[in-house]
Amino acid sequence: MTDERDADRHEFSAGQGVDADYEEFTLDPEELDADPTTVDPVDSRVLTDVLDRRNVESDAVDVERLIDVGLSYMGINRFEEATETFERAARFAEEDSLEAQEAWVNKGAAHAELEEYDEAIGAYQEALRIDDDSEHAASAETNLAYALWEFGRHEQALEHAERAVEIDPRFAQAWYNRGFLLVERGLHEDAVNCFDNAIRLGYRDAGVLEEKARALEEAGEHEQAEEVADRAEEIRREAEERMVEEQAGQGGMGGRGDAGGVGGRGGRGGRGGQPGRGGRPEGSDSGEPERELQGEGPEGF
Repeated sequence: MTDERDADRHEFSAGQGVDADYEEFTLDPEELDADPTTVDPVDSRVLTDVLDRRNVESDAVDVERLIDVGLSYMGINRFEEATETFERAARFAEEDSLEAQEAWVNKGAAHAELEEYDEAIGAYQEALRIDDDSEHAASAETNLAYALWEFGRHEQALEHAERAVEIDPRFAQAWYNRGFLLVERGLHEDAVNCFDNAIRLGYRDAGVLEEKARALEEAGEHEQAEEVADRAEEIRREAEERMVEEQAGQGGMGGRGDAGGVGGRGGRGGRGGQPGRGGRPEGSDSGEPERELQGEGPEGF
């Protein structure tokens, strides 16, 4: 007697099945089908998983846009992600191109923000290896001077600060850095000339005036030094008043109590509005300003 269940049993297919290399069953990494330019540029997982040389051809990546992604990371203080993004941009850029050089300069700036000066030095040196006389070379040189100073290699720092002003005599921040290092070497009159050049080229914050006053004092120009120091203090006071006004205005409009936020874009090679590294923070109660070289911000930021 036949069991009714046997009659209803499903008859499975038989045969050799699919080929071993059937696409849907392969365990090999799938080919990338997504357009990298359509993904969220601030999604670090996308950058890590998608923008990889094993999956993406170099000509399929917009390097300039990838650099902008790195700048966006810098704008929200995500410096580790910025270093990774700039390195990817450098790797995807045409070998030894200006885009690759720009990415390396920016990578160095991101490392400097993390106080990873050894890595910053390496990035700037790689940028200069590509081209030591390009439109990005002066930024690389003055940033390298800053990183070397912070790393304790002061003599080498001055060499690169001098090289920066040779490449671009209209680079205000490079003149400031050269003046700072000349003060350290006791060359106070030459330092004053450097600070004057920086001021003429538009670098007029309190920090540069304080350094000029210090150089004048060391050079024996006490009366002039006092005048410059007074002007620096006046600029600081005006900046503090503006900050208080901005805080009050933001608090009244939206309830925000901070006046923070990232500044706008500057020219190529300059930091636009973001606090610099040289000098005392605005509103500090310390008697003496902290003395540091100015670390340049990312290119175009």
